[in-house]
Amino acid sequence: MGLAALLSACGPSASERQPAPETGVMRLTSTAFAPGATIPAEFTCAGAGISPPLAWTDPPAGTKSFALVVEDPDAPGGVFRHWGVYDIPADRHALAAGAASSTEAGTRTVNDFGKSGYGGPCPPPGDPHHYAFRILALDVAHLPGAPAHASGLIDAIDGHVLASADVVGLYGR
Repeated sequence: MGLAALLSACGPSASERQPAPETGVMRLTSTAFAPGATIPAEFTCAGAGISPPLAWTDPPAGTKSFALVVEDPDAPGGVFRHWGVYDIPADRHALAAGAASSTEAGTRTVNDFGKSGYGGPCPPPGDPHHYAFRILALDVAHLPGAPAHASGLIDAIDGHVLASADVVGLYGR
């Protein structure tokens, strides 16, 4: 029996095999919703409005802290920031549900609702909006400038981002 016939009898060809997951690429996930799926009401204005559980893997070498931003790019007035937090310790790779109300999650900023911490999705009636949860690995342990508002956080991290990862959920009313 030829080598090609022997190899084909042993299993799927290379083109039929599933690719191995990438290693060394930072990832962000939530056990509350799959990427592109609906965010459960518990994490929105229709429920308790607590922050969803989030976990991230494979931050790059040199990461000294993390920042987290949640944005709705579909908001009628432009991007609406639902959560901004920074100075999340580099050894932390997850936030439990409701962590936004705790200082152990890092330093909270004021969101576009005018409140400190997480503001759950609450779009106007109509088509669902996309909510981008983004974790950013930073090259500083403490972000200089101590931004008070989530929009200021975007400016403050400029030049300090080593890598980022997103998970996007949907919510509509």
